[in-house]
Order: sequence, then C-alpha cells, then structure tokens
Amino acid sequence: MTGQNPERTSPTILDENAESSYWRRQFDKEPYYTSGDRYDDFEAAYRAGFLGYDRYRGRSFEQAEPELRNEWERGKGETRLTWERAKQAAKAAWHRIENAMPGDADRDGR
Repeated sequence: MTGQNPERTSPTILDENAESSYWRRQFDKEPYYTSGDRYDDFEAAYRAGFLGYDRYRGRSFEQAEPELRNEWERGKGETRLTWERAKQAAKAAWHRIENAMPGDADRDGR
C-alpha cells in the first residue's frame, strides 16, 4: 500500500497482509495479552496502528490517538475490548512500523 497523505515527505510501502500475519503470531506474546484473549479482538487496533502511522506521518501516537480511536471504533466489530486495552495494541503496531523507518519520524525519541 502506498499512502496518500500530503503531509508526508515520502511514500511508505506497507504490506498489510504481512503486518496482520505478524500480529496474529505475536499478539499472545505482548505484555497486554491476558489468557483467553483472541486475535480477532485486537485486529482492528493493530490495523489502526500500522495504517495510522503512515496516515498521520510526522505526528506522535499521542497526537494521532483521537483519529486512531475513531478508526478503531468504526472497524472494531464485535470485539470485547475497550479502547484502553485496544490502544496498547494500536500503539505497539504504530511503533513497529516507526522502528522499521529510518530516523525518528514522529520525534518521540523512539
């Protein structure tokens, strides 16, 4: 996927399938995971995070959080999670993409 955000300095090519596969394998190893959690409950949060990083390039996660929460609300489906739990997954996905990029695009020290 190539994003179309005019605020960006260069396009990012993100393999959404690869990110989804990664999180499907990884979610139960994350510190916010609790026994009985299902990937399906976290999927919309991961998508909001990894797609949002590109969409809101140049902003920190905290600055983009209201929009990310709205995106999660629209796509969350039947999840049992609250935003406070889902936010942890979105932030993890955001930082995974950020860490793959050169430099500190959102200037948060990561």
